[in-house]
Formats: sequence, structure tokens, C-alpha cells
Amino acid sequence: MSATPHQPTVTEREARQVAEAAREQDWRKPSFAKELFLGRFRLDLIHPHPLPADEDTQRGEEFLAKLRDFCETKIDSARIEREALIPDETITGLKELGALGMKIDTKYGGLGLTQVYYNKALALVGSVNPALGALLSAHQSIGVPQPLKLFGTQEQRDTFLPRCARTDISAFLLTEPDVGSDPARLATTAVPDGDDYILDGVKLWTTNGVVADLLVVMARVPKSEGSKGGITAFVVEAASEGVTVENRNAFMGLRGLENGVTRFHRVRVPAANRIGPEGAGLKIALTTLNTGRLSLPAMCVGAGKWCLKIAREWTSVREQWGKPVAFHEAVGSKISFIAATTFALEAVLDLSSQMADENRNDIRIEAALAKLYGSEMACLMADELVQIRGGRGFETAASLAARGERAVPAEQVLRDLRINRIFEGSTEIMHLLIAREAVDAHLSVAGDLIDPDKSLSEKAKAGANAGVFYAKWLPKLVAGAGQLPRSYNEFHHDVDLSTHLRYVERNARKLARSTFYAMSRWQGRMETKQGFLGRIVDIGAELFAMSAACVRAEHLRTKDDHGREAYQLADAFCRQSRIRVEELFGRLWSNTDDIDRKVVKGVLSGTYTWLEEGVLDPSGEGPWIADATPGPSTRENVHRPIR
Repeated sequence: MSATPHQPTVTEREARQVAEAAREQDWRKPSFAKELFLGRFRLDLIHPHPLPADEDTQRGEEFLAKLRDFCETKIDSARIEREALIPDETITGLKELGALGMKIDTKYGGLGLTQVYYNKALALVGSVNPALGALLSAHQSIGVPQPLKLFGTQEQRDTFLPRCARTDISAFLLTEPDVGSDPARLATTAVPDGDDYILDGVKLWTTNGVVADLLVVMARVPKSEGSKGGITAFVVEAASEGVTVENRNAFMGLRGLENGVTRFHRVRVPAANRIGPEGAGLKIALTTLNTGRLSLPAMCVGAGKWCLKIAREWTSVREQWGKPVAFHEAVGSKISFIAATTFALEAVLDLSSQMADENRNDIRIEAALAKLYGSEMACLMADELVQIRGGRGFETAASLAARGERAVPAEQVLRDLRINRIFEGSTEIMHLLIAREAVDAHLSVAGDLIDPDKSLSEKAKAGANAGVFYAKWLPKLVAGAGQLPRSYNEFHHDVDLSTHLRYVERNARKLARSTFYAMSRWQGRMETKQGFLGRIVDIGAELFAMSAACVRAEHLRTKDDHGREAYQLADAFCRQSRIRVEELFGRLWSNTDDIDRKVVKGVLSGTYTWLEEGVLDPSGEGPWIADATPGPSTRENVHRPIR
């Protein structure tokens, strides 16, 4: 599709350069997941399981108790679903409770919770109603507080954080009608004008945007003499003249979500509201998401726990052929999957979150894997719950209640969870993002070899450096602790988890060998092999989840906290995961990627239009992508600040 007149036209290479420039280039701290993709199983980076400080635990537990009481007594989830709106009094109550400031430092009026307890709070709220979880998460994980915490000036923190902690809801505005995961084409502009910037453009899918008081807006500053310009982040007052919320969007799930379309027309933003330097906007966004992404798997863990509860209660009372359906193998395997996967997801989340709190490891890959794996597995668990419930799983909670049965919103949870595979980086984008980080060490030493812009002398130098690196690295992929029968024996108790850790070690090396072989085979074309890269990442996600599950089980055993049961769940999960890993390894080299590309070309060229005959298209009229030409709004402003 051609670019609209106001939109930058960029090549594929230029778009990639913009994304690459926004990456964190250095690895100053160790990363368990990065080492895993390199074939090095660094169990010492995650075991023994890191622990929160006693005062952090006490503060977190005290808030969770208050939040639980509020959720039980003040939130009507059925009403939110019915009216597709979160009542003002519910949001006001959360404000009074301090829920807007869970992650904000106490010196700014926040609660100062750790990432671990922030996630527990989101899981709790999200289990009652995911739209509420999304509101709190968008406000604190990617909204104004986190970018200011990481990149803001002291004056900005003093000005905005107290408001965000208690009264003001914030939103994050990056996506545009024709710009999703390709920010190089960002069209919203911020033109310097004295001590201000003039903001023009349209933003789409602005979660919290309909009710927000403060916005983080990504806009392109034009190049000028003495300024490189580029995509830049700003804090914008939602009540500013020229800001119009033109539409409140409606979705298949999260019906209470305050998500809209926001237009900026000649909006004056003080230069003092710019976050970081000009051109740093994407780096700020990506860095914010390093921990911000952990909010989604938190709510996925909450959903898994709820699915397990409903599956247990329902299958124990529903009888078929003389016994509860739980004891029929076809249903029992689904219950086992939900239980084992929920245990593993919580292990991944808590481990990643505690490492984020300690700040001694680089967790950019761990957080991304948690988001990717959590969102995919939660959808599968919810789908299995609907299947376990049968016709009742497809029936709405309101309909069940109307005919006298328990109002179990299984179909709603499935609808609500579906967006998590798209939110904050779709599964496909997460695959590419994680794959880029996973092969960073290779590109650092050999990247110039496959760069068409590099000279012969630069390629020769890169070849020499690569030779030194691979001469040391490749021999280490041949043998390791995973081949020694007594390795990781501290995980061998009534149930033996050491065998699973040995499996992880062996297959981490196999994964690294597979990646190296693919780079040798495809070289510069490696980045186009998205199917292969996705499977590499999925194998890494499974190995990470297995590691986290075993470490969590051992941690609970040493605490005498359901340790025996935890070992059983970890064992079940690892056995299920190993089956998936073997399938993924097989599909690395035996797949339909090539024929799929041929079919796609045929579809787009019209070769198969005959296959579409015999149906009618109920879609309405209109363009595929709405016009986002800058200019004054012609729509009613549906902005609805909550006071």
C-alpha cells in the first residue's frame, strides 16, 4: 500500500535501521535467556530462586489484602460486561486505594510495590475483570509513570508522578491507523516553535485514551540545523486545546476497555514536557516495555488459576457414564495441562519479576519470553476450559444465570485473553524481537560478513573476528553437564527433576547448533526466515519455562511450602513441554515454509479467487484503513475524564 501524502515513505532497510537504532545495543549485565540461546545453561543465574526483601513482602501483602476486599465487595464484573463500561465509582475507589500508584515511589505518593507484588495485584484485579487489569497496567506499565521513572527529569517526576499516583490516569500513544509494528513510518509530527512543540497527527488504539488525563505521545520531530530530530516522546495534557478523542473503540473482549482514537491538531506542548532528547522516543518505548511486558503474563497467570479452579469444581460434579468427567482420560489430560501450565507460567513470571526487582540481570529476553509464552498458553488454557464445560462453556454467564445455573464466564475469559497475543507486540513481532536478541552475539562478530554495505576489507576483518569467536564457542556445544547422569542432583527427591534440567542443558546446545547452522546456510537471508526464527524462539521459551518450573519447585520444597506437590506439577509440565520441544525441533527442518510462500503468492495474485466463490461478504463499506490526514477534528470529543 502506498504511503499517504503526510506519511513518510521508507524502504524495508530503512525501517530495519530505525528499529535497530532503538535497541539497547549493549549487554552490561548477565542474562539467563541470552546464555540459553547461545547454548550455555547458566543455572547459577536463576538458582537459588531470588527472594524479595521482608519489608517489600509485608508492604505487598498488606496492599493485596485491601485490594482483595475491594475486588470482592466493590467490583461488579457482570455489570462491566453488560454495560461495556467500568463504572466511575469503581475507578474512583481504585484511586482512593492507591492502585494507580502501585509502582510509583512512596516519595511521590505511590505505594512503592515491587514488580512481584504489582504483578500479583494485576493478576487479582484481572481475575475479577480483565478490563480493569488493562486499565491499571496501561497506566503504570507503559503510561506516564514508567518512562518518567527511567528517563524523566527530576522536575518532570516532581510534576507528574504525584498526579499519576492518586488522581490522574495516563495512556501511551504510539500506534497510528497505518502504522503498527513499523515505527519508521510514524506520521504524527512535533514541530519546534519557540519553547514549545506543535503536535499534529492521529493515534489509534489508545488504551486508557478515552479517560486519560495525561498522555505519553510518540511523534516525529523534523530534522533541522543543530537538531537530528526523530521519533520523540512527550507528556501531553489530555485536556489541551486541539486534543480530540474521536471514537471509543469496541472489541470482541475487554468490553470495559477505554480505548479510542485520538487526534492532535496544532496542540502546543511545552519543551519541558519532552521525555529525553529528540530522537530517543523508540528507545524509551522499548526500554519501558522491558519490564512493562510482565504485566500481561501476570494477568495470564491469574486467568490460568481461575481456569484451574473452574475445571476442578465443574469436572468433579459433572458425571458421565457413571463417574465424574475428570476421570475420563480425554478430559483429565486437559485438566493436567491447565494445572501444569499455570504452575510454569507463575514460575516464569515470579522469576522474571524478582530478577527485575533485583536489577542484577538483564531481563529483556526473559520479559519478552514471559509475554510471548504467557499470552499463547493462557489462550490455550481458556480454550480447553470452554471445551471441558461443553455447551455451557459457549454459553454466556448471563444466559446461564437466567436459567438458574452458576454464571461462569468461560467464553468471556477466552474472548478477553485473545488480545494478549496482539497487545504490546504481537506473537509474530515478539518472535522477531527475541530472535534478534538471541542472535546478537553472532551479529556482533559476524554481522559485517552479511552486510551488503560493508567493504571487502571490513568483511575480511569480520571474518577474522568470527573465526576467533567460533573457534572458542563451537567446541563447547559438543558436550556438557546434560550428559552426566548425576548433574543437577539437588533437584532429585521423591520426584526427579534433575533429568529435565539435563534435558534443558543438552537442548540449549542443540538449539545453538541449529541457529549456527541456519546462519551458515542462509547468511543474509536469515532475517527472512521468520518461520524458522519463530520456532527457535518457541524452543527457547519452552526451555526457559522448564528451567523456571524446576527452580520454583525446589524453592517451594526448601520453604516447606507445598514442595512435594510443586515437584509433581513441575515434572508434569516438563514432560508435556518436552513433547512440544521435540516437535518444534523436527519442524525446524521439516516444514511447509517454502510451499506456503508459493501459495501466498498465488492468493495475492488472484490465482485462487475461484475458491472464494459461493459465499457472501457481510462486511460493510469503507476503506481498509481510515484516513489519518492531519487537520482539525470534525467529530464530537468523547473524552471522559473521571473525577
